[in-house]
Amino acid sequence: MIWPFNKKTKKQVARIEITGAIAGETRKQVLKAFKVVEEKKFPALLLRIDSPGGTVGDSQEIYAALKRLQEEKDVKVVASFGNISASGGVYIGVGAKQIVSNPGTITGSIGVILRGNNLEKLLDKIGVSFQTIKSGPYKDILSFDRQLTPAESAILQSLIDNSYEQFVRTVAEGRNLEVEVVKTFADGRIFTGEQALELGVVDRLGTEEDARRWAAELAGLDPEKAECFDIEEPKPFINRFIPGRSQTKSRIGATINWLDFELTTSGQPLWLYKP
Repeated sequence: MIWPFNKKTKKQVARIEITGAIAGETRKQVLKAFKVVEEKKFPALLLRIDSPGGTVGDSQEIYAALKRLQEEKDVKVVASFGNISASGGVYIGVGAKQIVSNPGTITGSIGVILRGNNLEKLLDKIGVSFQTIKSGPYKDILSFDRQLTPAESAILQSLIDNSYEQFVRTVAEGRNLEVEVVKTFADGRIFTGEQALELGVVDRLGTEEDARRWAAELAGLDPEKAECFDIEEPKPFINRFIPGRSQTKSRIGATINWLDFELTTSGQPLWLYKP
């Protein structure tokens, strides 16, 4: 991709769009895009989020990079919530100092879920069993061929509780709210953008265009003249030569279904996710 000269980028608002479930590939592309914002010295960033969430670590790394972009590089960031910005989408979003949401945006779902499958009864019916040799009593925790033991349930609940506390602290810090206040609505529920404004999760109600104008104003640019520059995921090499293949702008992220995540995480994903 050919980037504009720095002199021009200093008068533009960079735009990054995160769509679909947040996982490793999304994290890589977003961090690369943040690097472009930094290197090309864009004064402002419009971060469009349309995501139901994703995995914990990936959401945390994007959040940390977004904070650094603002604190160390003084980039003015406004997040714009689209149709849905829930769970991990909220985690990333609160890394922006300003958030704009549509009134009807589905957001919230602040919480963590760890899901395993228990196929013990089915395996018994078809006469299949497994022999497990392990180095410790918890090495096969969440195995799909048996029930959890009480001790295992306690371990996993402690894991979830700790991740949840991290999430709550992040929202509280990002939105300048007390932890106990966040916990009053951080119980997994979803709410609209209008309700999010009342709760202090977002700053304003408006469109993506409203968010762009606000980002320009924060950076001292003329909102009437400051253009958006889309930082997109690089397109496949073949798209440059086959007509029609490059007409659709690529976005950072992709819709990944539940099964895909199960397969890529050995059936034991730790989620910041709204199904």
